[in-house]
Amino acid sequence: MNSNTFRRAALAAVAAPVALFAAVPAQAAPATPATGGEGRASAVVLRTGLDVSLLNKSVHVPLKVTLNEVQAPASAEKTALTVNLDGVAGGRPVSVLRADVATANATVDKNKAEGYTNLAKARVHVPGLPLLSLVEVEKVTSKALCEVGKEPVAESNVLGHVKVLGKKVTLSAGGPTRVAVPGVGEVSLDLSSTETTSRTAAATALRLKVSVNPLDLNVAEVEGDITLAEATCETPKAPKTPEKPEQPGGSDGGSTDGGSTGGDTGGSTGGDQGGDAPDVKPQTGSDAGKAPTTANLAETGGSSTTPYLAGGAALLLAIGAGATVVARRRGSQG
Repeated sequence: MNSNTFRRAALAAVAAPVALFAAVPAQAAPATPATGGEGRASAVVLRTGLDVSLLNKSVHVPLKVTLNEVQAPASAEKTALTVNLDGVAGGRPVSVLRADVATANATVDKNKAEGYTNLAKARVHVPGLPLLSLVEVEKVTSKALCEVGKEPVAESNVLGHVKVLGKKVTLSAGGPTRVAVPGVGEVSLDLSSTETTSRTAAATALRLKVSVNPLDLNVAEVEGDITLAEATCETPKAPKTPEKPEQPGGSDGGSTDGGSTGGDTGGSTGGDQGGDAPDVKPQTGSDAGKAPTTANLAETGGSSTTPYLAGGAALLLAIGAGATVVARRRGSQG
């Protein structure tokens, strides 16, 4: 065995404990923030839910149509709406709405949701009344706004004049306004209906309850509801707060060290018992041999790595001694 062999063995023995101390506990990766839920918004210029009864048949034709109804994110702009109903007006299209402006917008992002409707110079007709408008409005708007961290807002405005069955009316916020025309029928109007909750808002500029009997174009009666300028929204959910990563070893890892605990407990407990315990029993041989290991480590400043260092030192000493013996033998042989 030559000197190079001993040198490699010594280097390997020293490197072993160093590699042991180089191991570092991996920390948990930080949690990724969770995104909030998307909000909602909608807008519609006109919605009808009418039931049309015909003269020559005992049948009812439903008239359920919408104009510019959108869900976020979207927008629409259309100023005319016609429908075709079997048995009405000889198969010709029936005009339900005509307006100079009829727009609906719905937008949503991470901070807010908004629905908006604008209707200007609009005239609404029902089957059987081709020349007489059921209702005419100068301008109506509805807006529903839901922002994160704020109370939802719902607004509706009816601006300018309103005519019902050719009559100019004054709308009241205190209750429905009823307009009756002999030989034609009756219309009831609700003005600017709004509703809000903690996360939602809804606004409607006008809601009409219709009951007319025009006796024209083969229409005996028209009943149902008509909604003008409606907007809704729902607040987006705020992003969740990211969780803190766990610290390795716990929060009390430093205070529960084996050396300090053993030293404090062993030293203070042993001193107290020896000072004021009047009936101390004599220890037997077996009891005396069980010395607390943790107390000795604490008194000498040892730790859990001490055995590895001691083993490495002993191995180096053994290698050095072996090298000395070999060198002496070679000298004696020479």
